[in-house]
Amino acid sequence: MAIRNLRCFAACAALIVSFAQVASAAEILISDAKSQPESLTMAPGGVLIVGSASSPFVYKVRPGSSIAEKFIDASAEVPGTFFFGMLADASSNTLWTCQLTPVPNTTPVQRHTALRSFDLSTGAPKIRWNLPGENTTCNDFTIGPDKALYITDTATGRIYRLPAGASSAELYLEHRTLMGIDGITFLDGTLYVNNVIYNKLYRIPVGADGKPGTPVDIWTDQPIKGPDGMRAANGKLFLAENGSGKISVLTIDGDKAHVTVVKEGLNTPTGVEPAGDTLWIAERGAGKAVSIPMPK
Repeated sequence: MAIRNLRCFAACAALIVSFAQVASAAEILISDAKSQPESLTMAPGGVLIVGSASSPFVYKVRPGSSIAEKFIDASAEVPGTFFFGMLADASSNTLWTCQLTPVPNTTPVQRHTALRSFDLSTGAPKIRWNLPGENTTCNDFTIGPDKALYITDTATGRIYRLPAGASSAELYLEHRTLMGIDGITFLDGTLYVNNVIYNKLYRIPVGADGKPGTPVDIWTDQPIKGPDGMRAANGKLFLAENGSGKISVLTIDGDKAHVTVVKEGLNTPTGVEPAGDTLWIAERGAGKAVSIPMPK
């Protein structure tokens, strides 16, 4: 009887430890509660990479760990430099980032922003391309079927395209409805973007000549508030709503979208990253990266 109890105790203790490890992995403090993780991405081997909108650092979290280690250090840049978009491209061993740097002595504050890339394994810098303009906001990006990188500029309402292997991007689309553009992703070969200011989702049509046309408004069957980071997986769009504290899954049907809320009560969620059976979330207001089981 005593032996059985001992075995039970050992098994229960192991189970408790297992649950504790899962809990810590699913809710990771990025440096501190003020780190403001804006975007995150999953690198090969299960390494989570997270940017900071309050410091000049990009962090990485190794699989099974709850400790965020400094990976990219831009503290030598102008004070106030920080990071937005994060995207790991395993095929080229590249981490794509958006670096934002304030312009000194401007009121309200203006920013010069750059698309930067780093070696995904070592953090060594690769490309640096400055977005054109006196006040820009490199925000997020996605890789298209053509292997090019598509980049959003929230402040100017522009999408840029960086061809595979190139070191400078070209203007892909500029339109007044894109003033406030934020998240961007391809779903089944079609480009979708959202507008964080006007709470909109758009499809970008492409003509027979390969050129983009006027953004098409996608009607959602319930309001979305502060649409931010957006990724595609399993035939659906995954969306962080920073204005409502929600993570939503969007099922697209032509020019309509059915919205299903899969997580509520978050403190300013700004990024999402589907990774196998897990959905990672950048909870900017809490300084955390959190995860939930991948919605079916």
